[in-house]
Amino acid sequence: MSEAAHVAGKAPIKIAVEAGKDYYWCSCGLSAKQPFCDGHHKGSSFVPLKYTAAATGDAWFCTCKATGKAPLCDGSHKAL
Repeated sequence: MSEAAHVAGKAPIKIAVEAGKDYYWCSCGLSAKQPFCDGHHKGSSFVPLKYTAAATGDAWFCTCKATGKAPLCDGSHKAL
């Protein structure tokens, strides 16, 4: 049985991203730097998810960790 991610929030966080830049999304939900990884996953089965921005602009990153479109929000938080 796999570990369940911690629900870090019940709404996405809007981040201004730059085209071609890499971002590392927290998949465990324990990072104090949501929505990005700060290393709190160490010792667990979780690893950060690399996201490379395709375009410069705003991106809505998931904080509930239930999205089916990780790392971006798909509205799954509405069912929590």
